Amino acid sequence: MKPFNTCWRAIGLVILGIAIVAASGCAGVRGRQTTTSVVDYLYPDARDPVAEQGVPVLTLPMRVGVAFVPEKMGHESLTEAKKAELLERVAANFRTLEFIKSIDIIPSAYLTPRGGFANLNQIRTMHDIETIALVSYDQTQFTDEGMASIVYWTIVGAYVVPGEKNSTHTMVDAVIMHIPSRKMLFRAPGVSQVKGLSTPVNLTEELRMDSAKGFDLAVDNMIKNLAPQIVSFQEKVKSSPEEYQVVRASSSRGGGAFDSVLAALIGLLVAGGMWWSRRRP
Repeated sequence: MKPFNTCWRAIGLVILGIAIVAASGCAGVRGRQTTTSVVDYLYPDARDPVAEQGVPVLTLPMRVGVAFVPEKMGHESLTEAKKAELLERVAANFRTLEFIKSIDIIPSAYLTPRGGFANLNQIRTMHDIETIALVSYDQTQFTDEGMASIVYWTIVGAYVVPGEKNSTHTMVDAVIMHIPSRKMLFRAPGVSQVKGLSTPVNLTEELRMDSAKGFDLAVDNMIKNLAPQIVSFQEKVKSSPEEYQVVRASSSRGGGAFDSVLAALIGLLVAGGMWWSRRRP
């Protein structure tokens, strides 16, 4: 019996050795990255950012837009439905602020890749906004093909033991820009990391679910970071009047000029009426 057992033990060692060699030859890390850039969108034709156009005039309460920075063709990582869902969560946070009058979710179709401020001026006219929150992202997914996946394939079977170690890193960044002055008012980042296991059979589905979860968590983190940034911005506006000019919508320059003309016309009509009544016998 001993020679028989020794023979099978030797065969087992050979199989294990083959598995180890296969693992060392096939093990590795695969990665996939999708990214968008506010800088590439705003300054597509210049090495250095364009100079700001003076002190931003902030009309309160503000009309704000929120949009995702457009992706490059063929590098889309989010569906339009998912973008709208995420942007609505960001918009809901802004709507709670007293100095926000309205916030519009700008569809991706309105933003042109590398469109720059010319594109933003078009959006400004279409949606009657002066400030926009541009959301960019960077997501990287790694799949570690180690010994587990090889043993899983060669010994255990196809549907029992998870064999792929997945890691999804996501960063989102909201940059709030004042369009007329081309000045960044403030920004808030958000990050997340999702780890999981999957079989090679359902790897694509798991990565897609991890990607969506990564964006959800990163946007939640970004919204959390928005609160202190908004408070800091409000304090900066109060303490630095030379950097920001604040006007109320009811007393803006355009409305004030119109009201002055209207008041002058009414005054002339009243004076003319009194003069005419005095001349009547």
